Amino acid sequence: MRIGELAIAVGVTTRTVRHYHHLGLLPEPERLANGYRDYTLRHAVVLARIRRLTELGLGLAEVRDVLADEAGRDLVEVLAELDEDLARQEAAIHERRTRLRVLLRNAESLSAEGPVSPELAAMFAELAHVSDSPMAAKDREMLALIETTAPPEDRKRLMDALGGAFATPEGAARAHEVYVLLDALVDASADDPRVAEAARALAGCLPRELFLEADIDLSPSRLRASGGTPADSFLRAVYDDFAPAQAAAIRGALRIVTGGET
Repeated sequence: MRIGELAIAVGVTTRTVRHYHHLGLLPEPERLANGYRDYTLRHAVVLARIRRLTELGLGLAEVRDVLADEAGRDLVEVLAELDEDLARQEAAIHERRTRLRVLLRNAESLSAEGPVSPELAAMFAELAHVSDSPMAAKDREMLALIETTAPPEDRKRLMDALGGAFATPEGAARAHEVYVLLDALVDASADDPRVAEAARALAGCLPRELFLEADIDLSPSRLRASGGTPADSFLRAVYDDFAPAQAAAIRGALRIVTGGET
């Protein structure tokens, strides 16, 4: 058989056949006097087996193991590993679809920062009355960022603390007051007298357990989180995202809460 005839018989492309030759999966046939490859039924049998294995989901390296001589890995072993891998993928897909169904059921409450966890979505809903506050929007963006990047234990601690702080009408009212004060500082200088008032109000909203349970250094040049990892550039980026007076108020609030220098 010519290469095209072999490819048609097995249901693959000639490019695939050449690729399998290149990888050493399919033995090279004898060549005729005119230089053309002369494929036998044996080549078709091997090529068909390669096709069946790849259609099951085996990678070409795994196919090579299966096709190897006695030193190769047992087919049952390879298929068992593939089955375990597919089970993990199936579980991950099920979890993702579950999360999507929850989001779709609550589509009317999706925020511009979404999708976020149900816990964070509930917190955003508690503060829906300040949705037009620029500072509140920055807060939501930051919380969504933290939820995405923080380790699970830190994320849970943060959500628990903030959820407790804003779950009551009184907590939501305090947050509204803080946002009003911080929004008013957008065009102010860092030495504006209103900075101290905003700092005190913000400090009153921040859950102190967040700072008591973690080793956090919130100096101007360095932020050390639970693992003691420097994050200088990240902290600078956070402060740079605010107007000078707003950043000064945040530093003042952190100084009040932690007793450290900001």
